[in-house]
Amino acid sequence: MELTSEKEPKMLIVTVQEARIDAASALQFKDEIRRVTEGGVDPVLLDLHHVEFIDSSGLGAIVAAMKHLAPERQLVLAGFTPTVEKVFKLTRMDTVFSIFSRVEDGIAALQRKEA
Repeated sequence: MELTSEKEPKMLIVTVQEARIDAASALQFKDEIRRVTEGGVDPVLLDLHHVEFIDSSGLGAIVAAMKHLAPERQLVLAGFTPTVEKVFKLTRMDTVFSIFSRVEDGIAALQRKEA
């Protein structure tokens, strides 16, 4: 599971560079997200614009990432493809996370919150 991270003022942007977060990759996703967010204090924006498929294991891995960061750090999701957005709505996970259609909108929201 390839994740890249980019430090921005008052936030960390983590981008999933894979097309799937599923049962085969969920454990590796959890390990990688912990590794790239370790030791930080800023909110994390998880950029999912490359992800075309997510299953229940993938959702569970993202929830585990949120729990790992909480309560000190917020996890915001952005860049959903239509398929991923549909999964989040069907499972009502869209009520659990702050979700933004575009990464730029998530960045702007976090910057406003920190101002």
